[in-house]
Amino acid sequence: MQRKLHIKKGDTVKVIAGEDRGQTGKVLQLEVKKNRAIVEGVNMVSKHTKPNAENTQGGIVQKEAPVHISNLMFVDKQGNATRVGRKLDENGQLVRYSKKTGEVIK
Repeated sequence: MQRKLHIKKGDTVKVIAGEDRGQTGKVLQLEVKKNRAIVEGVNMVSKHTKPNAENTQGGIVQKEAPVHISNLMFVDKQGNATRVGRKLDENGQLVRYSKKTGEVIK
């Protein structure tokens, strides 16, 4: 069974703890079993690569490393970091909403 997380792929999030604290970025990928997310431009690491078809030169490549989701907070349309809740809408569908503004997300 898949766990429900407070963030999804494509959400804008803010890093609230760790070395990259204060940075915001878009969630590129989620690792649900490990409770981690890869965020665009956050937690950059240097990876040494051999020459291959994609990178004929090889060398050192900068790429994003996963961040634990407990260190991420959802950012709403106004740019405020907020907690995320779930509630039933008028159609009986379970929707995410911003706890700060009460506004439904997407």
